[in-house]
Amino acid sequence: MRVPELIQKKRDGGEHDLADLRALVGGYTRGEVPDYQVAAWLMAVFLRGMTPAETALLTRVMAESGDMLDLSALGDTVDKHSTGGVGDKTSLVLGPMLAALGLTVAKMSGRGLAHTGGTIDKLESIPGWRDQLSDEEFTSQARRVGMALVGQSRNLAPADGLLYALRDVTATVDSVPLIASSIMSKKLAAGARTIVLDVKVGAGAFMRTPGDGERLARAMVEIGTHSGRRVRALLTDMDTPLGHMAGNSLEVIEAIDTLRGEGPRDLLDLCLALAEEALMAHGATREDAERRARAVIEDGSALGKFREFVAAQGGDASFVDDTARFDVAPGRAEITADRDGFVAGVDALSVGRAVLALGGGRERKGEAIDHGVGVELVRKPGEAVRAGETVARLYHRGRGVDRALDLVRTGLTFSETAPGVPPLVLGRVQ
Repeated sequence: MRVPELIQKKRDGGEHDLADLRALVGGYTRGEVPDYQVAAWLMAVFLRGMTPAETALLTRVMAESGDMLDLSALGDTVDKHSTGGVGDKTSLVLGPMLAALGLTVAKMSGRGLAHTGGTIDKLESIPGWRDQLSDEEFTSQARRVGMALVGQSRNLAPADGLLYALRDVTATVDSVPLIASSIMSKKLAAGARTIVLDVKVGAGAFMRTPGDGERLARAMVEIGTHSGRRVRALLTDMDTPLGHMAGNSLEVIEAIDTLRGEGPRDLLDLCLALAEEALMAHGATREDAERRARAVIEDGSALGKFREFVAAQGGDASFVDDTARFDVAPGRAEITADRDGFVAGVDALSVGRAVLALGGGRERKGEAIDHGVGVELVRKPGEAVRAGETVARLYHRGRGVDRALDLVRTGLTFSETAPGVPPLVLGRVQ
């Protein structure tokens, strides 16, 4: 079938089979199909959508366009993916929890871009920690420690990178089948048999409404099911940043506090919920999963796994036991309440942009970042505050302070009466 006929087929609402998608997407990856034809096809998909089976086939073709990792020798491998948010340091807590629970976390993570943070950037706050391991080192560490986490340097799903670049300049990014296949193609190529998804919903997320989040979560779970993987998803609130800290070193410190059982309640609750989903995917009852997940925090085994993981990848594990050694920017700027009342809201997007203004994020891939800057939310929505009390604190080195203060102030709202606070977990898809 000629490429114009494939474009016409989707334009008219037809459904592609595997051969169609291999000819079009595979041909584009190999340089045999020009980008203007693929751009036309992307717009047809944007307007017409795709069936669940069709989306699964597209994901398969994208995954098979590069390396396909075989982790079968590692037993019960689990991967976790978040769709991106502000203050989202769950991988730093959840990974050690799952390893302490006897599962194997062997995953690839990314760097932050724009207002969303990246797990690799956060871990690089620990001196010596490295994000590159050879295949042998990766497999050996995952088997020995139960956790190995590296940067995305492998040739995983190269079709996704090519298609995303084209989507970005053709106004076709916001398509659930295309978003779902983009995320899941890399997850399938990375080899884990169980995938737990944290689909963020709200002001600081790419999915702004629960309905949009549920459609994306369902599409990804269906892709995984079609591909023979165990996939479960949580829809979680991202109107407000997760935890109290946003910024690389600050978030690692908060993650370590949480592994000690001393972190913020919302971060711990989310990590417990995600751990429970992983255990239930392996046959545990909800009651047993909840008990076991809490136990590895309470007995210190999850913290021990994090310490072991840091050391295994070259990091200075003494930072885990003495978080005062982390590089935290010395400058302070505070925002105080101008009246008695309650914090009604903290806009996650505003906080993320404030961290970016301070130098803690990047607007373009490859930009250097300052790991020590960030924002601390001293008060969260629903908490009482008196006039003159500190609501938020900036950690800075003089760059972008006024801009960051304006952003955080704009994102703060107050009320005279205690506001209702939405639940952290908005829904489940399995």
